[in-house]
Amino acid sequence: MSISNAPTTATPAGTASARQVVWQRRRAAFAGFCKEFSHHKAGMVGLIFLAVVIVAAALAPFIAPSRMLDVTQLLDSPRFAPPSWEHPLGTDHQGRELWVRMLWGAQVSLIVGFAATIMSMVIGTIMGIAAGHFTGWTGGLVMRIIDFFLVLPSLILAIVLSSVLSRGVLTIVIAIGLTSWAGTARVVRSQTLSVESRDYVERSRVLGAGHWHIIVKHLLPAVMPLVLANTTLTVGSAIISESTLSFLGLGDTTLQSWGTILKNAMDVSAATSGYWWYVLVPGIAIVLVVLAFTLVGRAVEQIVNPTLRSR
Repeated sequence: MSISNAPTTATPAGTASARQVVWQRRRAAFAGFCKEFSHHKAGMVGLIFLAVVIVAAALAPFIAPSRMLDVTQLLDSPRFAPPSWEHPLGTDHQGRELWVRMLWGAQVSLIVGFAATIMSMVIGTIMGIAAGHFTGWTGGLVMRIIDFFLVLPSLILAIVLSSVLSRGVLTIVIAIGLTSWAGTARVVRSQTLSVESRDYVERSRVLGAGHWHIIVKHLLPAVMPLVLANTTLTVGSAIISESTLSFLGLGDTTLQSWGTILKNAMDVSAATSGYWWYVLVPGIAIVLVVLAFTLVGRAVEQIVNPTLRSR
């Protein structure tokens, strides 16, 4: 009789131990991922460069106080001064140090890049899983929406949204995020269809698991590695889009960004007037940051994609 009462306390302990095993596996998988990533020299170079840029942007208020951007306090500063020991990256048409503007501009460019990418990844993941999991008219309707956004030129649509909405950083984030998710959705849908055909998903469905359980417990963990790899590649594209919109005058002119610096250089004809540093400095910064994100993204993609890893 005493033995029959023992199993009542076994379930919580078993549940706790199962959770511990899951977290141990996740920590082991993350440690393995970090170890493999450290062996990719190009990826590590890109990661170190991005870490330096992010730290410099975060410390911009301490390295270069905002008063260094106040033109009323720079009346004696030379305009269009070329790079020198006194002016490391030169000055602009208002006498502001270009390295100061680049530091503050890195904040806006990185914030927009990360925020727009997160928005794009969330929308793309949800739509991709929905298109791959649901059948019938629901899946067909979601797929037609994805195809519609794939056909539309994302940059043109972002320009239209930025023109209609009020100008600002949030507007640029919304414009980029709403127009760049379709590619991610197609990748997620392909992975979802592959996972749907596996035996453990079929067993869950036969045992009565609902849509929410299958999506959260099986589909989402399976597609997250591809989403992570695609995220690092999308950040670079988002930074280019932000620079393009700011260059076209659709950004917030009261904030510094690399695209705004390029627009100011165009307004004063810096390229044809011999002020080469005014154009090259922000242009090279955009190229290097996008290249760094691409190197990191390719390294992550090779780790999470068995086909690329075998090559």
